[in-house]
Amino acid sequence: MELTDVHIHLCTNMGRLRAFCCLTFEESFVVRDVKIIEGDTGLFLAMPSRKLTDHCTRCHEKNHLKARYCNHCGLRLNENRAQQLAPRAKLHADVAHPINARLRDAIEAAVIHAFHTEVTQSQQPGYSPRRLMDYDTDTFSSPVNQ
Repeated sequence: MELTDVHIHLCTNMGRLRAFCCLTFEESFVVRDVKIIEGDTGLFLAMPSRKLTDHCTRCHEKNHLKARYCNHCGLRLNENRAQQLAPRAKLHADVAHPINARLRDAIEAAVIHAFHTEVTQSQQPGYSPRRLMDYDTDTFSSPVNQ
């Protein structure tokens, strides 16, 4: 699967979050909300994820695992229930992600290259970033393979 387009939206004053990006594969499949994060050893990608949930014992509505109270009925929830579900419970699960290291490395290299290019462009006079919502059209302007 070939990564054919990367759109970067730089973030400022967001802690370790450096950018959001939108990835297009083979000009036909899009993955949004990929984050570029500054880690202890450099930049890395965080794939789009969702908070894991469980159900309230009273009303059976969903609540994320760190919620103190039910979002529906207000019942105080057991704050240690994440550890009770599994000793090493995860709080988030990836929505989309590569399933092998080779593809992950290729995506990460292309996205980080695009990030550095965008940072360089952002320092030029007249730079105007596009919002990620602007990438909903089918005319993309910055192919990875140029």
